[in-house]
Amino acid sequence: MGNIDLAQARWLVILAFGLALFSTVYALASAPTRIASRLGMRGLRRQRALRDASGWSSIEPFVRWLGVRLSGILPRSLREGLERQIALAGDYLGLVAEEYLALCMLSFVGGLGFGILFGWVAESVAPFAIVGAVFGAVIPYLQISGEAQRRLKEVGRGLPYVIDLMALAMSAGLDFPGAVRQVVEKSSSPDDPLIDELARIINELALGRTRRQALLDFAQRVPAPAVTEFVTALVQAEERGNPVSEVLQIQAGVSRMRRTVAAEEAAAKAGVKMVLPLFLLFASIMLLVMGPMLLKLAEQE
Repeated sequence: MGNIDLAQARWLVILAFGLALFSTVYALASAPTRIASRLGMRGLRRQRALRDASGWSSIEPFVRWLGVRLSGILPRSLREGLERQIALAGDYLGLVAEEYLALCMLSFVGGLGFGILFGWVAESVAPFAIVGAVFGAVIPYLQISGEAQRRLKEVGRGLPYVIDLMALAMSAGLDFPGAVRQVVEKSSSPDDPLIDELARIINELALGRTRRQALLDFAQRVPAPAVTEFVTALVQAEERGNPVSEVLQIQAGVSRMRRTVAAEEAAAKAGVKMVLPLFLLFASIMLLVMGPMLLKLAEQE
């Protein structure tokens, strides 16, 4: 009787899972959709990603299709949060919020499948399935967060040098857009996040946006302390009528000083962080040296 009850319980669980899956698929298929735009900077990012990443180009159509299905049920607050993460990552892969969520769902299913496969081999399906599903679901988030952190570091590292070049160009008689254009055109690494952001500023100025609006948007996309101070100084100089070239020279000095202080702090922390690895290394060497001697002494006794 107990075996029959256990079998019935298993069938009930399978039936409930099937009904939940069917309800989810039906809700996605019948939900109202939004027309996804492929214009602007994200459209350009999408084209570059499709051209350079063969793996992304193979799954992009399905991600786009599922994203359109999810667009009708995605809450506004969640959409704004996801859009913010994508913007901080430099419009990663040209994704929009619903496609980001769709990519997480696909990664969840893939992680679940791999977890079930490894669990079946190890004869323990449930733990591997749970770990695989959770890890698969967070992979896109970790990738986008890592890209955002990388962009912040690279922009903060290259900003003092760029500010120096802009100040030199403006001292030679160029205006602010001309100085920015010179930095972008003379750059040897067009894939640099900072050069990419400066090119975006030029495009926004060409489209009729004011310098203040373009700079404030730049500070929102890259909320690094150096960028915030740089944008604030330029906006205040424009409002007060101060010479922009002098402001740029001051900002270049401040950025270099901050970078030097950060390097000194990192060097000071490195010594403390190396204590434990060095201690483990020393203990391992002593164990390798003294271990055979201790074994011989134990055998002699």
